[in-house]
Amino acid sequence: MVVFSFGKVYFCSDNSFEKMLKRKIEDALREWKDSPDHLPLVIMGLRQCGKTFIVRKFAEENYKYVYYMNFTKQPKRIGAFLGSKEVDAILLELSAQIKGANFVPGQTCFIFDEIQDCPDARTSLKFFKEDGRFDVIATGSLLGVQGYGEKKKKLKRKREDDIRLGKNSIPVGSEYIVQMYPLDFEEFLWANGISEEVIAFLKDCLADEKPVPMGMHVAMKDLLNRYVAVGGLPAAVNKLIETGNMSKVDAVLRRILKEYKDDMVKYASDDDKPYIRGCFDSITKQLSKDYKKFQYNLIKKDGRAEDYAGSLQWLEDAGMIRRCYNTEATGLPMEGNAIESVFKVYITDIGLLVTMLGGSTRNDIIQGNLGGFKGAIFENLMADTLHKKEQNLYYYRKESGMELDFLVSYKGECVPVEVKAKTAKAKSLSTALKHPEKYHVYHAVKFGDFNIGREGPLLTLPNYMQFLLDLEPEEIILEPVDTDGLNRLAKELFEK
Repeated sequence: MVVFSFGKVYFCSDNSFEKMLKRKIEDALREWKDSPDHLPLVIMGLRQCGKTFIVRKFAEENYKYVYYMNFTKQPKRIGAFLGSKEVDAILLELSAQIKGANFVPGQTCFIFDEIQDCPDARTSLKFFKEDGRFDVIATGSLLGVQGYGEKKKKLKRKREDDIRLGKNSIPVGSEYIVQMYPLDFEEFLWANGISEEVIAFLKDCLADEKPVPMGMHVAMKDLLNRYVAVGGLPAAVNKLIETGNMSKVDAVLRRILKEYKDDMVKYASDDDKPYIRGCFDSITKQLSKDYKKFQYNLIKKDGRAEDYAGSLQWLEDAGMIRRCYNTEATGLPMEGNAIESVFKVYITDIGLLVTMLGGSTRNDIIQGNLGGFKGAIFENLMADTLHKKEQNLYYYRKESGMELDFLVSYKGECVPVEVKAKTAKAKSLSTALKHPEKYHVYHAVKFGDFNIGREGPLLTLPNYMQFLLDLEPEEIILEPVDTDGLNRLAKELFEK
């Protein structure tokens, strides 16, 4: 592996920069760097979501000296972390590997890429934190799945031994973890040259609940169809922008999908591999049903939870899927009402789902011909949107067949969110709104192929406005407690 420099920035020769894409995580990176005494930063996320590019770009712009190492492509770098974890010992080893290295305190950033392939490097973050002279940014695609390949008793025994010996332990309290996702629809709009003025105008329309002008409405629907067809993985978005050729976009996404399946083979145990692949490959069948509850017997006849639950967890920890749990009631907190064994499964990135559907699905979406799978596609889009807003996913269904697609915490209420590809009626939503005494639902949102409107407590929005749903919790600033007055009152009462 050849390492060369751009000025004082050291990069791998086979990991070139991709096209510049504006990403929201850049704000989190700046906030981290500006925080006094900040911890080493760990960025976790789905493989190919742009972690390496954004970290290298940020480091180049903010540090005089940057040392990048990829533990998958540069296995020799692992050797620098196998001995002492003291920072000076690591630097001595790295200086022997990197010609002309100059480690300057306060001006140097180390990038540890694919850190899951070097557990010793992650252990070293504690020592970098205690040392305090250098900034460290680590990235990992599969940090959550390490250890699945070992039997439970063996894994437990190994972890106990590692903790006792101080080896390969996760440095709790010594790292700051940030989750990164593929591009959301707003970032996709930025990538396609849509100005902040357009987005601000859409926000105003939503705030005032006034229809979007028809020309903009049609254009935004077209852009959403493109996003659904392509998804948010940077390589696919870049290929769309560079070529406009959906066949080439399809080839990129098929390659990425193959790499994900290769990861299942590389990181999973031999016993687990067929179960993981079986779970993953069954998702399109699961979503094709009217009731999309995940059923293990759709993976294999007579399939049971005890056979596949661990494999499903592997996929979720790898960031490839997201579960949406059924709740027993429509109310807050939703976590307390969730039924752990009843859930739907959605693909994390909408473009990957379209790729898994195969055939002419991608071209059909671009042309607005969604076919029989349209409901599942736009449900998955909503799940994708909520996941990128860092929301846990919940839905409500009764045995009678009443079903609300999603439940969100919105302005202090549990609010149902219904998603339609076109303009179909939402009977269950109407029932819930007509009986607030039973369902405790007072407001609802329905997304579909229509403009902004309101029918009493029901707000209807076009599907392209999913990304504008403001789910940030209300900021509460507490007034200081008059402890002196309280203490004085207690003393007076005590002395009486």
